[in-house]
Amino acid sequence: MPVIDHLFAIGPIRKAIWQLWYPFLTRRLHGEGVLFLNYAYEEAPPLGIKLSPEDEENRACIQLYHHVAAQTELRGKNVLEVSCGHGGGASYLTRTFQPQHYTGLDLNPSGIRFCQQRHRIAGLNFVPGDAENLPFESNTFDAVINVEASHCYPNFPRFLAEVARVLRPDGHFLYADFRFADRLAEWEKALAEAPLQTQSHRNINAEVLRGMERNSPRSLQLIAQHLPKFLHPLGRDFAGVKGSRIYNALQSDELWYRSYCLIKPGPVSD
Repeated sequence: MPVIDHLFAIGPIRKAIWQLWYPFLTRRLHGEGVLFLNYAYEEAPPLGIKLSPEDEENRACIQLYHHVAAQTELRGKNVLEVSCGHGGGASYLTRTFQPQHYTGLDLNPSGIRFCQQRHRIAGLNFVPGDAENLPFESNTFDAVINVEASHCYPNFPRFLAEVARVLRPDGHFLYADFRFADRLAEWEKALAEAPLQTQSHRNINAEVLRGMERNSPRSLQLIAQHLPKFLHPLGRDFAGVKGSRIYNALQSDELWYRSYCLIKPGPVSD
């Protein structure tokens, strides 16, 4: 079993592993200003969204967020991102899609402190919290965003129930993540049984692979500079560099990356 798959398979201690890994990354990468911890996305022909000069370095990661968020209108809405990482996606979406308010939540307290210091934008705030126990009232948000994080959650159905709870009726869940082939049925079953309706979904393996290829040189440089040598294989998988086991799994369809748009049903009319 590949190392990265083995980590995902350890159900009872999965959250504890990631609670150690993400703060470790935040401390190691703080001085580099790494704003994205997700894989990347590139269409063919290229998506070509217009970016500011300061965003251009992160184009491939930004394009994944853009693809996920563009599935519904966010202007003037109240938006929650669960597992916001280092806040790069939250910053980009707030500036570009202009929600009325955007909240980024993450289990990593070091990451939240980083976000609060780095991303000071009107209407954007960051709070610590658990994806499986969201610290918000029911029917609070017009949209919930979750990008490449739910594979870390011990109880994925519990997370989906929490998303449905905090969404307003007719609110959207905008979602992207991956699963290994032997867990596809479990993933699909959880989504089908959630109190949400799937409006659309799409396999984006090819687009993510192109994004990984684009990001590989910088990722390899960061791994060499900031991780101890014994962690380099895990770092290459985590970053999804070209030729890594995670890259090869996507290429061979051992692993599937998908994007989804789901909706919380509104009240039924008489």
